[in-house]
Amino acid sequence: MFKHLKNDLPASIVVFFVALPLCLGIALASGAPLFSGLIAGIVGGIVVGALSGSQIGVSGPAAGLAAIVLVAIDDLGFQIFLSAVVIGGVIQLIFGIARLGIIGYYFPSSVIRGMLTGIGIIIILKQIPHFFGDDDDPEGDFAFFQIDGENTFSEIINAIGDPSLGPTLIGFTALGILILWSNVLIKKGKFFELVQGPLVAVVVGIVYYVMTKGTEYGIAAEHLVSLSEDRETDTLLTQFTTPDWSQAFTTPVLITAFTIALVASLETLLCVEATDKLDPEKRVTPTNRELLAQGAGNIISGFIGGLPITQVIVRSSANIQSGGKTKVSAIVHGFLLIISVATIPFLLQMIPLSVLAAVLFIVGYKLAKPSTFKAMYKGGWKQFVPFIVTVLGIVFTDLLKGLAMGLAVGIVIVLYKSYKNSHFLHMENEDPTDGKIKMTLAEEVTFFNKGAILKELDALPENSFLELDVRKTRYLDPDIIEILDDFNAKARNRNITIQLVSERGTVENPDSFIDFFRLRPLEK
Repeated sequence: MFKHLKNDLPASIVVFFVALPLCLGIALASGAPLFSGLIAGIVGGIVVGALSGSQIGVSGPAAGLAAIVLVAIDDLGFQIFLSAVVIGGVIQLIFGIARLGIIGYYFPSSVIRGMLTGIGIIIILKQIPHFFGDDDDPEGDFAFFQIDGENTFSEIINAIGDPSLGPTLIGFTALGILILWSNVLIKKGKFFELVQGPLVAVVVGIVYYVMTKGTEYGIAAEHLVSLSEDRETDTLLTQFTTPDWSQAFTTPVLITAFTIALVASLETLLCVEATDKLDPEKRVTPTNRELLAQGAGNIISGFIGGLPITQVIVRSSANIQSGGKTKVSAIVHGFLLIISVATIPFLLQMIPLSVLAAVLFIVGYKLAKPSTFKAMYKGGWKQFVPFIVTVLGIVFTDLLKGLAMGLAVGIVIVLYKSYKNSHFLHMENEDPTDGKIKMTLAEEVTFFNKGAILKELDALPENSFLELDVRKTRYLDPDIIEILDDFNAKARNRNITIQLVSERGTVENPDSFIDFFRLRPLEK
């Protein structure tokens, strides 16, 4: 576990700097105290990181739950909401014990890739205002259409049209450092592998803030990381909150708890699937164990005032891209969060948000590379359409709706493929009136195939000979047997001879298809 410390420690620092603004931003977007986002990040790193079977996944508060949390806190109040988080964690434990971790495997790879790409685009778009010093909206506000009437693109235009000089200068400087570090310097020696570019960018950002304070090139307080409303606070460890259990088992709380458990579990399983795809070593995370770990994390997070936790693709991908090899990087990043919050909040609050935006630009770009679009397009429309629908759905609505849209399109394509692949029809001779027509049914034929098969049967000419081959068929839906039986009656009127060929025998002009398959079922 500790033999990859030279990889895991630098990666944990990168994940720490990525996680810090996201923890705060998601708390703001959720209408929760800022410290609750940090608690979720700490618990997600230390507790879930230790219990999880994933070596490179990182957990914390998730943007996909922000809308659900916002409504729940508004309806229940924060402390009652915390009781729902704890109960939701218990439900996740039940999911894990019931071995429901396979749910995520039923999502097509095109939808998973679309999720990664969509999140990458959102990260880039949402960080542009912060990059130019326009910090009116909190980080983590992933909605395209916003309450104030603005949208993502209008916010970007406003930010670029009226940039703040100090944040913009240090933002471009940090972005230059990151690009230079990852493309040039990292190949020059071990030092540049150990000391990661994001850390250098953050240090340069703090130095810039101190050196330019009070000048026209300086950075105002609103453009810096804010850990609490009181920027002079020496420690934040007095801000823990406990749940209010007075309404714990009322219908609204239980509904909220189940919703959190279900959505958090699904988001975690999808992120596990996506993270495993990104893992250079192609390790497979035990999903049932992951649900148990997430459930334990949510119980603890809710008990001490934290937001719900899921495995998060942004942190996980940052971990992978930074060279993380084992779960040590996730655990250490959690300790870095709690240590920094407890000891040096004043220093953390000197980090310009535009520097963190530059770090997230790189993360977002690696998730949404143009080469991904090209590869999916080359894969054919059955891959590209669910992919692009998922991307657009996530960007213009939210994570869960985008996934639902992509999955719906994927299901339609599966049904279409099933419709097209139900049977194979060919003529023995060029003239169908003189020759034999052979129809071979697929291995599994369901009611989705009714239309395609019925269309072919009705198109058969009079006085023809049809050989219906079901030797490879292992499942024949009762609806299909019924339409075959109906066609059998029509065939007599049109002088069509039907020869039914199966592993259990060959019958010419059977009296009843229903009786034939009842007496001689296909399934052994």
